[in-house]
Amino acid sequence: MNVLLLYNPRSGTRSFATHLDLIIDRFQSKGLHVIPYRMNDMQLLEAYMQTLDFSTFKKIVISGGDGTVHQVVNLMMRLGIDCPIALFPSGTANDFAQYFEIPRDIEGMIEVALSEETMKCDLGKVNEQYFINVASFGNLVDISQRVNEQFKNVLGVLAYYIKGIEEIPKLRTLHARIEADGVVIDEPIFFVLVMNGKSAGGFRKLAPYSDISDGMMDVLVFKKCPVLELMPLIIQVWNGEHPKSDYIQYMQAKNINVSTPEPITSDLDGETGPELPLHIEVIPGALKVTVLKK
Repeated sequence: MNVLLLYNPRSGTRSFATHLDLIIDRFQSKGLHVIPYRMNDMQLLEAYMQTLDFSTFKKIVISGGDGTVHQVVNLMMRLGIDCPIALFPSGTANDFAQYFEIPRDIEGMIEVALSEETMKCDLGKVNEQYFINVASFGNLVDISQRVNEQFKNVLGVLAYYIKGIEEIPKLRTLHARIEADGVVIDEPIFFVLVMNGKSAGGFRKLAPYSDISDGMMDVLVFKKCPVLELMPLIIQVWNGEHPKSDYIQYMQAKNINVSTPEPITSDLDGETGPELPLHIEVIPGALKVTVLKK
């Protein structure tokens, strides 16, 4: 059987390619033929994947961060490719892989990628695009898009925190209307996160009640609050205590509609998403992820 290995050469420390021979050797020892593909143009990748017969492929291995996995999964959904994926978390935050407890060392990644066990997980759909981990809109949510790539590769998640602190003085509210399974919020907010996983941007307890296979999304609405309350709120978020905060509304829903009077763009897994208004829904069990058997 074949294995398609898609790797982003720009992710993280850009060192993944140094492990290619080891990976190919380990897969070949299990009777699996690895076809590596260096990702540098999504249109070229789409044209290439359209030429493949995925009935001959055991899985697709993806090396990169959340943005890379996001791009590949969107491509799979567009092309109707139903194939398990395995993750080599080589990006900055790797929040999606964190949910599945994928190790960060190469030996651990290979062990998981060779596993026969898979787990079905939900996907979120925003208008005509998909997300694996988080959809968001409002202030600060596009930080990952605005951090210098070299800065991010050197400092990792710390680059997001530094950029976030830099942006706090510019923080302003926007009026939004959010409808989530009958619950309506219509007031000034800072931003909204719709979570499939538990973490984003290195905040590991952002959605503490999230279950990636429960057919629900966890919605966090960060409401207007005094500037002096922002730092205590951030500490609460870090510790996973924020669902109790008066400035955050935490709920679970299958269908969410959001709109704002002013045109703004959403962010999906750190990538640019569609402009509002948005219709967000859950696609239950749409993706199979390789995991270790417990």
